[in-house]
Amino acid sequence: MTSNGWLKISGGRRGTAAFLAGALTLALGTGTAYAYWTTNGSGSGSAAAGDMQTVTVDALVPGDTPASALIPGGTADVVLRVTNPNPYPVQVYSVTGNGSVTADTAHPACTITGVTFAGSLVPLSPAVSIAPNSTALVTLPGAASMDATSQSACQGATFHLPVTLAVRK
Repeated sequence: MTSNGWLKISGGRRGTAAFLAGALTLALGTGTAYAYWTTNGSGSGSAAAGDMQTVTVDALVPGDTPASALIPGGTADVVLRVTNPNPYPVQVYSVTGNGSVTADTAHPACTITGVTFAGSLVPLSPAVSIAPNSTALVTLPGAASMDATSQSACQGATFHLPVTLAVRK
């Protein structure tokens, strides 16, 4: 060691070359570490949310019959034909009445039906799943009732109960 506190490297060119290689490695390593921890980047990306297509409720077709018949003073099941045009399953979360109950066209004298929908079924328990791109029948047990004001002309009628469905993915 010299008197000024510096380490004296001996060995000629090999020692100097080894020292320079070590110093260069240390410098490159420090530069790489600095670049790793201080590097910034930017870019752009995009995503789009798809729109859920309208899930529809249709009138029953021949063969879609409820398990129970509606009579004055009683209740009966309501059957909904629900179509899901989406490429993913949806759940029918709630069903609410949305208008006046009417009789089918084969019973024009049935103007006072006495039929009511059981009100809001919120939340529907259990929620009903409808498979992607399919139609399913949803039965609401005892959801329709008929009081004693129903006219005799309503015998044998099929009643149309306008409803609104809330569906979720």
